Amino acid sequence: MAFKKILLEKKEGAATITINLPPLNILDIVTLEEMSQALAELKEDDEVKVVAITGSGDKAFSAGVAVGDHLGDKLPKMVEVFHKLFVSLIEVDKPTIALVNGLALGGGCEIVAGCDMAVASDKAKLGQPEIKLGVYPPPASVLFPRILGRQKAFELILSGDSISAKEAERIGLVTKTVPAAEFKKASEEFIKRFTANSGLALTQARRALYRNFDLSFNDALEATGADATMVMAGENSVEGLSAFLEKRKPIWIR
Repeated sequence: MAFKKILLEKKEGAATITINLPPLNILDIVTLEEMSQALAELKEDDEVKVVAITGSGDKAFSAGVAVGDHLGDKLPKMVEVFHKLFVSLIEVDKPTIALVNGLALGGGCEIVAGCDMAVASDKAKLGQPEIKLGVYPPPASVLFPRILGRQKAFELILSGDSISAKEAERIGLVTKTVPAAEFKKASEEFIKRFTANSGLALTQARRALYRNFDLSFNDALEATGADATMVMAGENSVEGLSAFLEKRKPIWIR
């Protein structure tokens, strides 16, 4: 599918969606729709094991959703397509990694929070400045308490202040911070840690994690036990265990 405002690249088991609206990669309705469309396409591609999202250039991952799309008749549609993106990030059924190359503010920061993991340049800044405009960030109000806990969620959303990549890593909003000069190489190496594994196993483990987030300990343990027989009997499981015993690299079926 041809896209106008994003780029979609596939390489060695990883797909990268690039928000291609430099320098600030502001998100409008069309861009958000294209991102969800790309995720739907990638869900059906068994060659893709991991999905990365980044911004074009080195100034911004994304500085947020276009202010004009928050006004008048555009507002309901903007809310609809923006919220759909977060559902799409879960439903893609593959690990998602935000590559935070610069500013991640407002909706940009929320997309980082909506991904499973994030690698950030040490020059990146992240934050939810919406409160300074008299509003609040709906997806962040859902995601931050789950990711950061009560205190940090209140602080970041109610102050509107931005934080450094290092602070974002410390509180769990970012997985890893790397020097800006090494960002591209470090991001590629981070992604390879996951593409080296079975794509099917990644999907199965990710599904279990998302399911278990919402279950009690006992219910999660029971559900995981029910998965075990099916997963261990699969071809990839047999190949992985055989490769370990034979001291060789596994050749994944998928």
